[in-house]
Amino acid sequence: MSTVVETDVLIVGSGPAGASAALALSTYGVPNIVVTRYASLADTPRAHITNQRTMEVLRDLGVEQDVVARATPQHLMGNTTFCTSLAGEELGRVRSWGNDPVVQAAHELASPTRMCDMPQHLMEPVLVDAAVARGTSLRFQTEYLSHTQDTDGVTATVRDRLRGDTYEIRAKYLIGADGGRSRVAEDAGLPMGGRMGVAGSINIVFEADLTKYTAHRPATLYWVLAPGATVGGIGAGLVRCVRPWNEWLIVWGYDVTAGSPDLTTEYAESVVRQLVGDDEIPVTIKSSSAWTVNEMYAESYSHGRVFCAGDATHRHPPSNGLGSNTSIQDSYNLAWKLKLVLDGTASPKLLDTYTAERAPVGKQVVTRANRSIGETAPIFEALDGLAPQTPEQLWANIAARKDATEAAEKQRAALREAIAFKAYEFNAHGVDLNQRYTSDAVVPDGTPAETFARDPELHHQPTSRPGARVPHAWITSGTRTLSTLDTVGQGRFTLLTGIGGEGWVRAAKTQDIEIATVVIGPGQQYEDPYGDWARLREIPDAGALLVRPDGFVAFRHAAAAPDADALLSGALRRILGHA
Repeated sequence: MSTVVETDVLIVGSGPAGASAALALSTYGVPNIVVTRYASLADTPRAHITNQRTMEVLRDLGVEQDVVARATPQHLMGNTTFCTSLAGEELGRVRSWGNDPVVQAAHELASPTRMCDMPQHLMEPVLVDAAVARGTSLRFQTEYLSHTQDTDGVTATVRDRLRGDTYEIRAKYLIGADGGRSRVAEDAGLPMGGRMGVAGSINIVFEADLTKYTAHRPATLYWVLAPGATVGGIGAGLVRCVRPWNEWLIVWGYDVTAGSPDLTTEYAESVVRQLVGDDEIPVTIKSSSAWTVNEMYAESYSHGRVFCAGDATHRHPPSNGLGSNTSIQDSYNLAWKLKLVLDGTASPKLLDTYTAERAPVGKQVVTRANRSIGETAPIFEALDGLAPQTPEQLWANIAARKDATEAAEKQRAALREAIAFKAYEFNAHGVDLNQRYTSDAVVPDGTPAETFARDPELHHQPTSRPGARVPHAWITSGTRTLSTLDTVGQGRFTLLTGIGGEGWVRAAKTQDIEIATVVIGPGQQYEDPYGDWARLREIPDAGALLVRPDGFVAFRHAAAAPDADALLSGALRRILGHA
């Protein structure tokens, strides 16, 4: 056994969860090592939808523009199309991913960022390159084998797959970001709910110039209703744009009880031909792989000094595009807490809030993604396409919707309604932004429980309540226009107040932890020319919001207070685990 390598945090896995954990920790100055058993970063597109909350995280970590430069922009994502093949009949469309005019306005009001389509093989290098540039040590072809932990740290045994030897890495904390078959989560004994292997799917990555079938209706997803499309998988054949309009990924189902099919190039091309509907267009198959649809979530995200994030804790189909988003947000939640515990600012009790805050989000995501699969069935039902039948019968049912009969009119209405209902998958803005945390790192302010004016899955409802992400509003500082979100984060707490809140500013400066202060109002460092912040903050000018490093409100007080110092220090003691 060679010399033990030491670090503060060992991260197993270099996917979205592991890479973003490394990036955040290195940004905060925390020494960390990433090990991955693979010889490279992701070489297939896999995860891709990148929502507004994740873009806010990447904005705070300084890589937002690197992602925007490589991603497919939002306006090319949104004509989600249902058809018999790309070259065949179109059955309907859904304006998706914030491209419906009403939803687009909600996106503009909710965040300074725009969602985009950033395939995983492009995202990982952005995260990892920035992490390494800021101090992360990355080790490819290094396989995690096991770990033991004690009161002072974790000792992981890893194998160098090039040399074949094993060695130990001693860390104060271990993060398991090693995917849906996480060995770290298994070794840590994390309790899981749900089940694996619900259905089977195949990914086929290919190149073909499909401009003539797609550029006039630009989209990330084209759903194909074809014979066999309801077998396993995600409810229909799916043609996904990786790069407009010549790089693609097909998702096709298979009967998981019968085992995965023989993924030959010929088989893959036959599926591509069926879904594209053009036998003449040149096609190059790049790769194909089988995977299973899972419905599993961890009930606890940690055991002692071992924490898990990403697919290690929530395993679900790609519906709603929530996987990598939730993974990055997991790591962002954990990183600042580790930083404050490692530098002695916070008690280790702060780390208990990671499970309390993120496990409910993970469970919601798993449930929502699997529910979206079932919500595809009404489209087939409208076409009588679920019952076993010949391809000829399915085509006849599809053609019948064009008849001038009462039955056909009902069929057309049912089909329109079924397609529109997919907004719960393609425009679930509330799922993206309505996360609410309840934990010891959030101090309730005694106000009545929040009620939602509209469907909380479809519609974002901004609030400054403790446990919610601080609302976005455009404010100014001199000639600069910036978001309220740009005044918080950066690894430290921030206190937001207004005219009359001088006592809160003085109190912030007397604390033992760095707290940035932001005063918003006429003649102050920051001004609110549109009045948006005054409307969204939900407290008077002299009140205060204490915002955590991850942009979530930790403490709210509705007015000036003669005992501001005591109130603020008491809140911080609770948040940091010293109470």
